[in-house]
Amino acid sequence: MTLSSILVPVDGSANSDRAVKYAIDLLAPGGTVHLLNVRPPLSGTITTFVAKASIDSFHREEGEAAIASGLAIAKQAGVKSETHICVGRIGAMVREFAERCGAGLVVIGTRGHTGLAGILLGSAAQDVIARDEKPVCLVK
Repeated sequence: MTLSSILVPVDGSANSDRAVKYAIDLLAPGGTVHLLNVRPPLSGTITTFVAKASIDSFHREEGEAAIASGLAIAKQAGVKSETHICVGRIGAMVREFAERCGAGLVVIGTRGHTGLAGILLGSAAQDVIARDEKPVCLVK
C-alpha cells in the first residue's frame, strides 16, 4: 500500500517519531507527509491575564519544537513534508486536518497503555479513532 498524502499527529516523542518513519515507508514516491501538532487550549484564567499574541507565540514555539524531530526524519528520508500547528482537541483537529490535506491515512504513535492505565491517562489515539472517518494506523 502506498499513499500520496499521510497525516501524522506528532508530539516530539519517540512514539511519534516511529509513526513518522512508518508513514514515510507507506508514502508513494512524490507524496507528502503532513506533520500535525495539536496544542491543548489554555484555560480561561490564563487568557484573561496574558495577551493573545503571547499565547499564540507560545503555541507556535511549542508546536515547532514538537514537530522538529519528525521534520528532521522526513528531511533525512528525502520526502516532502508540510507542518501544521493548531489548538484544540486532538481528535477533532486531526479529523479536520486529514480532510484539509486530503490524507488517505492517519498514522499515530501510541504509548501502548492498556487496561486501567489507558483509561486513567486518556489516549490521543483513542480520541482520533473515535472521531476520524479516515483509516487510522496505530504504531506502537
